[in-house]
Amino acid sequence: MTGTALLLTGGILDESNAKTAHGLLRGPSRFRILGVVDRRHAGRDAGEVVDGRVRRIPCFAGLDDALAALPEPPDWLIVGVAFHGGRMPEELRRTILDGVRRGIGAVNGLHQLLADDPEIAAAAAASGAHLHDIRRTPKFAELRFWTGEVLGLAVPRVAVLGTDCALGKRTTATFLLEGLRRRGLRAELVTTGQTGWLQGHRHGFILDATPNDFVTGELERAVVACAREAKPDLILLEGQSALRNPGGPCGAELLLAAGAAGVVLQHAPGRAFFDGCEELRLRIPPVEDEVALIERYGVRVLGLALNGENLDAPALAAYAGRLRQATGLPVSIPIGGPLADAGEPLLDALTDLTRHSTQPPAPEPA
Repeated sequence: MTGTALLLTGGILDESNAKTAHGLLRGPSRFRILGVVDRRHAGRDAGEVVDGRVRRIPCFAGLDDALAALPEPPDWLIVGVAFHGGRMPEELRRTILDGVRRGIGAVNGLHQLLADDPEIAAAAAASGAHLHDIRRTPKFAELRFWTGEVLGLAVPRVAVLGTDCALGKRTTATFLLEGLRRRGLRAELVTTGQTGWLQGHRHGFILDATPNDFVTGELERAVVACAREAKPDLILLEGQSALRNPGGPCGAELLLAAGAAGVVLQHAPGRAFFDGCEELRLRIPPVEDEVALIERYGVRVLGLALNGENLDAPALAAYAGRLRQATGLPVSIPIGGPLADAGEPLLDALTDLTRHSTQPPAPEPA
């Protein structure tokens, strides 16, 4: 699936819940992004809103404004936001309905499926517009149960985990992927969420659209396919949520069922409470505690990646320095303001792992 697209962000392009849009704006993307429909940021460059980098992708107040300004209508409207529970704001639903009535297709990564919406489905049938729901649960016959085959792969796997949701794990994984390739290593990324699919990565699956019994099997399938087809020097695994976020604990699958050899751990020191649990005041444990927890699984933390949200540059730099001293681990700041870097300390650790990997040789396929 390819073509041109408008991203729909419902006025929150500058917030973490627009992370799907952020991923497509930063790239890669299987679609050519023409603009963003976001009433709060109309008239601004979308890249500048996201991270201060001008990308010549305009923001429009509404669909009518976008269609009037563009030389031709887009092929797709893409839902560029994600919320707890996967429900769609009515503002976005009405915009999609408007576009579908005009024959524009819609791509949706929320759990609230477009094809199950009678009004949108009827409009699509009348106009010929296509609806693509990324999180539709696969059919039972298509699902795989875990076999242990992944544990025999020789290629090292590194999971990019976080101490919370919406920290930029996929973004950091993408930065690391690009950095390793610049160093001449054959690196690949196995994605586990909707944005990875939208970005066009070759290997992955949608973890939270997969029945729990088959999550580890589908993860194994993606990792084994990546190893067999791409023959990489290293595979990065995109983490979801966090080991201890009670709203959706996740991550042990990557450590155990994917046989991770190491972890890059993402943390936002300026965030006090778990995402979605602010009213309950459920605090994120210190990053040192999370390192210890991961290592109890028998997996080594190779380095730390910081998200600088809610911190100014001096506070972020001071925290990074204290963390290096306390843990002895390399610390990078790939996301968050003027101190953002290219992740070189983490790349050094991953390069070293690749050169000294001792994982077992891969068995021959049956």
